Amino acid sequence: MQYTTLPNTDISVSKLCLGSMTWGEQNSETEAHEQLDYAVERGINFVDTAEMYPVPPNTQTQGLTETYIGNWLAKGNRDKVVLASKITGPAVWIPWVRDGNSRFIEKNITEALENSLRRLQTDSIDLYQLHWPDRPTNYFGELGYFHKDDPDTTPIHETLAALQKQIEAGKIRAIGLSNETPWGMMKFVEAARYHNLPRVASIQNPYNLLNRVFEIGHAEISHLEDIGLLAYSPLAFGVLSGKYLDGQKPAGSRMARFSHFDRYTKPEAEEAVQSYKQIADEYDISLTQMSLAYVNTRSFLCSNIIGATSLQQLEENIDSLDIKLDKKLLQKIESIHQHNSNPCP
Repeated sequence: MQYTTLPNTDISVSKLCLGSMTWGEQNSETEAHEQLDYAVERGINFVDTAEMYPVPPNTQTQGLTETYIGNWLAKGNRDKVVLASKITGPAVWIPWVRDGNSRFIEKNITEALENSLRRLQTDSIDLYQLHWPDRPTNYFGELGYFHKDDPDTTPIHETLAALQKQIEAGKIRAIGLSNETPWGMMKFVEAARYHNLPRVASIQNPYNLLNRVFEIGHAEISHLEDIGLLAYSPLAFGVLSGKYLDGQKPAGSRMARFSHFDRYTKPEAEEAVQSYKQIADEYDISLTQMSLAYVNTRSFLCSNIIGATSLQQLEENIDSLDIKLDKKLLQKIESIHQHNSNPCP
C-alpha cells in the first residue's frame, strides 16, 4: 500500500480509501465488516462515510452505514483506521435529516457530529467534511450556473468557527469539503486566513475518465493552496468496469436496482467507455484497474475512494495499485479525452 499525508495535518492516509455508501442498502452489516477486515489486511487505513448514508438515501436506512462501521470499530479496530465522515447539507429531498434545514450553523454541526460519534462509537472523527455547499450552486452533475440569492446561506467564517470549536474539543482532527466549486474552495481558504480559523485539508469531488472537470478549475487551487482531492466515483458508478456496455444491466448491480442513477449512462459515455476498453484490452489489463490506476496517477490526488459490493470487486480495486500506466498508454487515454471530453460532468 502507498500512503500520503492529508494536507495541513500529520494524518497519514492510504492512497486508496474504502468508501461505504452501499452498506445498509446493497450490502449487509456482515458484508461491510468483511470488506473492512479485508481492506485493513491489504493496508488500507482510510474509511469514508457520511451521516446520510447509505445511498440512495431514505428515512428508514439513514445512519445505518455509520452504525455498521461503529459496530466494527467497537471490536477493537478504531486505531486501525483514519475515519472520515460528512455532515449533510441543506436539501429539500432529504427532509428527514433535521427537517431538511441542514444549514452549516453551530447548532446543526454540533447535533450532526454528536449523532455520528454515537453511531460510530468513537470519541472523534479524523476528517469531518461538509457534504455539499450551504448555498445554491451547481453540483452532483448539474450543468450551468444560474444565480439564485439565498439570504439563509451560512457565512463561511461562521461555519469554520463552529468547526474550530469541535477541533478544540477534540471531537474532530481535520476538516474537508465535498462537492464544492472552485469559488467555494477559495472562499474557505480566504476565510481561514482572514479570521485565523482552521484550513480545509481536502475536497471530495467526483473524478474519473468520464468526468475530469476537477482539472478545469479545482486542480490549480488544489496544488497552490494545498487541498488534496479525495476522488469519489473513480469508476463512474461502475460504468468504467465495462459491465453496462451494450445495454447490459447485471442482476443486483446499481443500475439494475436504481434506474435514476443515470449520470454516467449517456450515449457519449458509452462511446468513451468502448474506446477506453479497447486500450485496456490492448494492454491486457481490466478496464476497472486501468480506470482506477489512471486516477492514482494524478498529482493533485490525496486518496482514491473505492467502493465495492463484493470482496472480489474490492480485491480487483485494491490490486489497481500494482498497475503502472506507461507514457504511450497515457497518451492514448488523453487522445480519447480530447475527442470526447468529460461526457458525464
